[in-house]
This record gives sequence, C-alpha cells and structure tokens, in this order.
Amino acid sequence: MLTSSGFPPRSVTYDNKKELIETRKDATPVSSFILSSSMSDAPYVANGEAAAALPKPSRPLDPLGIQQKYEEERSKRLRPEGTHQFVELRDSDKYRHLGEDIWVDHTALNAQKSPLEDGASIKALVLGAGYGGLFFAVRLIQAGFSPNDIRLVDSAGGFGGLMCDVESYCYMPLLEETGYMPKHKYAYGPELLQHANRIAEKWDLKDKALFHSEVKTLDWDESGKSWVVKIEEYRRPNEEKKGLTVRAQFIFLAFGVLNFPHIPKIPSMEQFKGHMFHTSRWDYAYTGGSPDDWTMSNLKEKRVGIIGTGATAVQVVPQLAEWVKELYVLQRTPSSVDVRGQRETDPLVWKNEIAAKKGWQRERQLNLASYSSNTPNGPNMVNDGWTTSPAYSAIIGGTKYGVITPDKIPEFVGNMFALDMERAHRIRTRVDEVVKDPTTAEKLKPWYPVWCKRPCFHDDYLPTFNKSNVHLVDTDGKGVERFTENGIVANGKEYPIDVLILSTGYRSLGGGSGSPAYRADLVIHGRNGLDMEEKWAGGIATLHGVFTRDFPNLFFPGISQAAATTNQIFTLDVLTEHIAFIISETLNKGRAAEPTKEAEEQWSVDIMTRTAALAAVAGCTPSYLNSEGEISKLAQAPVEVQMRAARAATWGEGIMSYMEKIGQWRANGLEGVEFSA
Repeated sequence: MLTSSGFPPRSVTYDNKKELIETRKDATPVSSFILSSSMSDAPYVANGEAAAALPKPSRPLDPLGIQQKYEEERSKRLRPEGTHQFVELRDSDKYRHLGEDIWVDHTALNAQKSPLEDGASIKALVLGAGYGGLFFAVRLIQAGFSPNDIRLVDSAGGFGGLMCDVESYCYMPLLEETGYMPKHKYAYGPELLQHANRIAEKWDLKDKALFHSEVKTLDWDESGKSWVVKIEEYRRPNEEKKGLTVRAQFIFLAFGVLNFPHIPKIPSMEQFKGHMFHTSRWDYAYTGGSPDDWTMSNLKEKRVGIIGTGATAVQVVPQLAEWVKELYVLQRTPSSVDVRGQRETDPLVWKNEIAAKKGWQRERQLNLASYSSNTPNGPNMVNDGWTTSPAYSAIIGGTKYGVITPDKIPEFVGNMFALDMERAHRIRTRVDEVVKDPTTAEKLKPWYPVWCKRPCFHDDYLPTFNKSNVHLVDTDGKGVERFTENGIVANGKEYPIDVLILSTGYRSLGGGSGSPAYRADLVIHGRNGLDMEEKWAGGIATLHGVFTRDFPNLFFPGISQAAATTNQIFTLDVLTEHIAFIISETLNKGRAAEPTKEAEEQWSVDIMTRTAALAAVAGCTPSYLNSEGEISKLAQAPVEVQMRAARAATWGEGIMSYMEKIGQWRANGLEGVEFSA
C-alpha cells in the first residue's frame, strides 16, 4: 500500500527511471514532505462543511492541544523493533498449532472427488476461495468461461465468511444476481459463510475447489504460454502431503488482506500453563458454543485474559463478559468505538427502497464510496459511521482537494485534521457518557484521527466495562510485560488467569517486500526465471495494480498501485471485473498478455504524483496500517528509497477516480498491453 498511508520501506535497492531521480534531485521529494509531517505540524483549518455534519461540542475545542495529545500518545507506542515485535504463528515452532485450521471437516473433504489431478491442464486457476476468489471466478463465467475451465485452491477447509462492520447490502457480493436479502444491516459470520456457498452453488463452483491445499510455486513456461503450478494437498490428517503439478493459462492471486495471524514476542510466554488460543482459530471445544450458538458455558468458572483491543476484540469482549467468571482486557491502544446501530432488514423497505431497481447494489456501493472519499454524491443511502467519517479519505484517497503538491501538504493535513476533530471529540464524549467509572473511561478514549486505526462500531463494547467481572488493564502503550505459570504481568502486577485469548491481529499490510508472491506466501518465477521478489526489489511496477511485465497472465488485486475504499468487497468487484475484461481481450488477440515496460513505468509515475493526497497518515499511532510505525523511518532515508516506497502507494484520488481512469483505458483499446500468440 502507501508510503504516505503508513506502509513500510522496501528493504531493497532502487532501480527505477534514472531521469526521474535526476529531474527531482534538487527538490525535496513528495515523500519527504509526507514523512516529515506530523499531526502537531499541521495548521488547524476550520471546515464548515464537516462541522455542520456533526453535533457541536458544548465548549470550544483546543485543536493545538489535541494535536499535541495525539503526538504524545503516538510516541508512547513507537517501538524500535517495529513489525519485528511480532512473530507469525506459521513461523513459530512452539505456537504454530494455534494457527492450524481446527474447523476442517476431514470426513467431508475425503468423501469428495479431488477437482484437480496431477498433470491436469486448466484454463484459469484461482488461488483462494474466499469472496475474492469467488468474485473472480464469477466474473470469468460472466465473461464467457465455463465453470469447468476454472479451479480454486485454498488452504482452508471450505469457502469462508466472517462478521463484517460494513453494511451487508454493500458488502455481501452479488446480492442482485443471487436475489438474496441479508438478515441484518450488518451480517454475522454464519450468514456470510452461507452466502459464499450460495455463490458457489449458483455458478456451479462447489466441486471446482481443492481445499486444505497450498500452492507452493508458480513457474512461467514461455513455450507453452502457461504456468506450471506445484501444489501440496494435505486434506487427510496424519498422512504425508500429496504433491500435484498442474498447468494453468491464467492465474489469479486471491490472497486476501489479513491472512497470517501473529502474536507479540512477550518474554516467558512459554511458562504459562493455562489454555491459549488465537481469535482467528476460536476454540469452541474449550469455550463451548459454536459459530451459530454463542453459549460459552464452559467458561463460567474461568478467569480469562484477552490481549488486544482491536476490531476483533471489540466483537469478542461483550460475548465473553456474559459467561466468564473474570475477564481481564489487556490494552495497549484503545479502539475508536462508534455506534453500530444493528437492526434486522425490513422486507418491505428492502423490496420498495433498497433493492427496488436494476443496478441497485452498484449504485449503493458507489454512494458509500463517495461519502467515504469525502466527495458525497446524492443522498446518504448507507448513513452509518463510515459515511459520516469524511476524514477517512485521508487513507483511501479522494478528489476533493485536487492534486496535492508538496507545498500544499501542511495545509492539506490541517484540513484533514479539522475535518475529523469534532467526530473524534464525539467518540471520546460517548465514552464518558457510557462508561461509569471515570478512570476506566479515560483509558478507553482514542487519541488519534479516524484514519490511523481501523474504526470500530459496536453498541455493547463500551457498556461491557460497567460489569463487575470485567477489568480493563491499560498498559499506557507499553503492552504486556511477561508471563508467569499462572498468569500475565502488566504494569508490574500479576493477573491470574486460566485461559489466554490472543486477539493480536495479523501480518501488517505492507510487511516484507509487499510483492504478490510475498503476500500469497509462494515463490513465483516469470519469464526467463525472473523471481518476483527480485523484480519488486527494484521498485514496484504494475499496470493498474493488477499485472506486471515478465509475468504474463498472472493477475492480482492490488493493494499497491490499485485503488482502496472502506468496502473491500467493492474494491474486489472493480478489480475482478477489470481483470476479466483484460483476459477476454487476451483470448481475442492471442494467448498471453502483460504490460509493456513503458506502460507500467508511466503508471508508477502517476501513482507517485498522487501520494501527497495520503500525507495525513504520516503521524499516526502504530498499527498494522503503517507497519507499527516503521513508515516514520523513511523520513531519514535516501531520496531513492523514499521514491521507491512511494511507488507502492494506492491511487491517491480514490476508487471512483480509479474506475474512471481504467474505464477510459478500456474504451481506448488497452494501450500499453502486449499480447502474444
């Protein structure tokens, strides 16, 4: 993702256009302005439009004081080790088991005939069977592919689905095509899982997916114009993995956004003798209950500790509090928690207002995107916390302020800060109104703008801290100190617990090289054996963030050099539709397609000239969005390193501008694509 939105420098050398460096060597690069700007540097600029949208505070706000508070709280949480303060479960010998898929139904999997045999040749292989993979498969079918031409491979045991805080009418894909009405304004996990299976059933994909298997390598065969794919299938427990080698003309990497759970490196963690699990693999066998039944009766006499207070914990904590004897919530950084406003879908409103006309879902998704990008278009259809947080455009981009030049960055950052100030004040005021204990309330207040950490929306999280069995253990940004055999130590005090729940998140979005190969956790060799990691080492170069030269017929969904918005499903909709069009044109003109070097270099320049629109993120508190604050190190990096990092930005004008750009490109005949027979 973005340099300016908090994504890290690449630990590699720069090897892009020499003339680009030379033409700017006497000027301060845009990325330097971005990285040296902080909240406290930005002038406060009143914004009447934003102010009118929110209730007025009872007394005048102190913008400079608030900016100083933001900087103080950020500084407390910066750690020199950055992302290295965590270890991924898959890389830990001791804790790897916490990341294993405990929900796989081996009996059901083993009863199915494998959809892929060793030596098979297929037209399209999709790596991932979540919503992204399903979306791409459906777009190919709509473009003329037969379902028999497509195979999906996923390490999970089935199609996926998780609870989401984006409105279900916008988030759940292909609602218009399936005719399905979501049960609630915000869908729960089981319904999303059912919908994934509904999509697979409707488009005849149920038997086209190879589950509990991993693609290990992709190698381009120039003579055969196809990819040689090596897969490890491990569907059967206690058996050796089965190796498969297949060929595919087209590859799509549906690797998702957050897929590698990690845990903090806390001293003496191995001494803890109690039970432990990560929220990504909820242990219902221990807690009781199921995804459909939240009755965690096994915890009635348990003292439970949960590390983390991010988006997952905000959902988990209220449910735990209903069942456990004692709950200790260990917090490093409080989440910004706004009203959720959950409600059941009214069938009459659905029929007569929401889904009343053809094209309703795309229109609603565009409306949500317009409000999120601070360029509202028409009435606010969604009308929730996302659409009333226009300053979130600081991380996803927008066109409201035009192209931001380096000299305009301080003013722009000030505008973003002003745009968010009253919303942020309202969030903190809500904490005081809901949480009865003033000391606890003060510790639950977020001191950062909306774009710095993923905002949360929940009606029960804050009231949970009024329960006598719930204890907030705020570490003032320091985190947990160490473990003992029977508990956990924070702020010099031991808290005895029977079970530890790790709600500690996932690999940062910009971790490692950031290449599609890294994000998909596989090795990719393109033409002449070129390693994708080697190409990314010279600076990312793609066309539209979806394909790259020397890796023909290999497609991926951004994030770098593509667009972003609050609704990831809409982003996937736009990108998979775009890629399916390119593939259709490829089959009309030959067998393979890739960008020219000139086209992907020009696109990279277009990306870099828009990174300043994302400058407000530079002074953010550490989170997975900015690789735990590692972005701040770029301010002292050489110009070449800063510019290489700037190439990894998203489209700074937001998703609607991106859609217009790629739409014009398609209409003009796919300039910059090289087709081969």
